[in-house]
Parts: sequence; structure tokens; C-alpha cells
Amino acid sequence: MLYYLLYPLHTEFSFLNVFKYITFRTANSVLTALLISLVLGPWLIKKLSEHQVGETIRQDGPKSHLSKEGTPTMGGLLIILALVSSTLLWVDFSNRYVWLVLISVIGFGLIGFLDDYLKVVKKNGHGLRAKEKFLLQLIVGFGIAIYLYFDPAASSFSSRLVIPFFKRVNPDLGWFYIFFSVFVIVGTSNAVNLTDGLDGLAIGPIIIATLTYVLISYLSGHVKFAEYLNIIYIRGAGELAIICGSIVGAGLGFLWFNSYPAQLFMGNVGSLALGGALGTVAVITKHELVLVIIGGIFVMETLSVVIQVLYFKMTGKRVFRMAPLHHHFEEIGWAEPKVIVRFWVIAIILALLSLSTLKLR
Repeated sequence: MLYYLLYPLHTEFSFLNVFKYITFRTANSVLTALLISLVLGPWLIKKLSEHQVGETIRQDGPKSHLSKEGTPTMGGLLIILALVSSTLLWVDFSNRYVWLVLISVIGFGLIGFLDDYLKVVKKNGHGLRAKEKFLLQLIVGFGIAIYLYFDPAASSFSSRLVIPFFKRVNPDLGWFYIFFSVFVIVGTSNAVNLTDGLDGLAIGPIIIATLTYVLISYLSGHVKFAEYLNIIYIRGAGELAIICGSIVGAGLGFLWFNSYPAQLFMGNVGSLALGGALGTVAVITKHELVLVIIGGIFVMETLSVVIQVLYFKMTGKRVFRMAPLHHHFEEIGWAEPKVIVRFWVIAIILALLSLSTLKLR
């Protein structure tokens, strides 16, 4: 909005020329989303408390979590409101990729909201049935993937897969790329959801991963940088840096209230939306496989659940004391803040490793 209102005036007021720069608008999108989150956070916590929208703690989970019963949840609404508002203020409305990511945020956010609403407000057991939730996620994922595949303005590499560390290995997946994209988007959404189990645990790696994609989006959308780094140039992808910046700012604002001990939980409305957005950005920028490294925390959490379930079905025994992985470390005696910070440290290391793939080819 501000881009369209103020940039056209740069011929009369030269200082308004800064609005054409993605870097300027990205930095301000971070600050705007952060400010919105900090301002609206206390109000949302108060409203959720008044309506008794509190977290229900599993009785079979870590006993130390029982004291968190009743803490306001569905705080993902704050994140979505802040990131969408900030994005609309600073982004170029004509960019179709930005709208795809916003659709992903809102689409997966609505699924998470319905799930949270049924569980927390309607007290309907476990919310949406797994099959119902997965079907709705597939609908959103396929909608995004099909649009990207058949987009007439897409790059000729639209169905090619970039392999990290290899310069000339870009297999063309053809129509199978649609299914691969859905797997990345839906898988990331659910992986973030599984990670959201401790105060600040999920939002920290989300901020780190999205900050990494701020840089990747900018480089992918810049023809000279893309050529220098030998990555696929995606016309218009640079604008994704702004929505990624909004996610970072909204995440930082949410972390203010979600840090240990949490005043507000994210809920499925936040975790599914943020995961969906991250997966969508990865697909658009053609850095899907790098997401495995960037989002390594989410991958480890997901694998811990898969391994636990499969091994228990085969042997009747458990690999981990409790899954997802963060609960295992709690059960062996790590204090919650120590688990959280150490996972953040790992996320930072993985983000730095992922950036090295841009040049090591």
C-alpha cells in the first residue's frame, strides 16, 4: 500500500525513491510486524483469557507441563494479523508470488483455527480428525502447486529440482513436480506443528529459517546475484523477502509473549500457517531441498515421531522416552529452557550451513 501511495511521488520528492528498494521495504516490514505484535499482544492475551481460550495439557505428556493448563492459546492469530498487515503495507501488490504465500498463510491458518476452535472452545476432543485435517491441507497445497506449475509467466525451470552442492544436477520432475511441491508445503506445515511443544521452541527456528529465506529470496530474484551464485533466477522472487521479513517481525513480537514461561501459546492456527508459508517460499525460490538443512530442527522432530511409532508397532518398545524429540530431552532431565536454547543454537548452525550451499557447487 505504501509502495503504491508514496513511490509514485519520488519524482517530486527524491527521498521517496527508497521505496523501490526491496531491502528498505523488507527492513521496515520486520519493524512494522514487530510493532503490531507488541501493541496487540497484551490485548489478545486479555481477550483470550476472558473467553477462557486456554491450552489443554495432555495427561500422558511431561508432568512439568501440567502447570501450563489454561494458558491462552491460538496466539497464531497475532502472528497472522501482524504479518499480513505488514506485508500489505510494504509489498508490491502486482507480485503473484506474494499472494501465493499469503494464500498459504491464510489457508493453513484457517485449518489450524478450525482445529483449535473445536478443541479449545467447543471442547471437542482432539479437534479435526487427522484425515479431515490432512485433506484440507492437500487442497491448499495442490492449489498452490498447480498454479505454480501451469503459471504462464513461470521460469522454464519451473519443474526442475535443484540439488544442493551440485552445479549441473537439475533433474526435471515434469508433472510429478506438483506432487513434490505439495509434499514440501504440507510436510513443512505439519513438521512445524509437531515442533510446537515448548515455550518459544517452534518460533525460534521459524524466525531463523525465515530470515535465511529473506536472503535466498532476494538473491533468487536478483539476476546478477543469481547468475554469480549459479542459482535459478526467479523473476519477482525478490519481493518474497518482504513477506519473509514480516514473518520474522511477527515472530519476534510473538516470542516476546511466548518466551519461557509463556503468556501465550501459538496453537495450530500459528504453527500450520507458518509451516505452510515456509514450505511455499522454499518451492517458489527453487530451494526445496535446502529446506531440509535450514529446517533441520523440524525434520528431526518429525523423524522422531515416525521412528517412535514404527518401532513401537514392530517391537512394542520405544526408541525415545517420549516423542517428539524435545520431550525426550525433558524426560532425561534437561530443563525446558535448556532444550529450547540448544535447539535454537542448532537451528542457527543449520542455517549457516545451508547458506554455504549457495556457493559450494
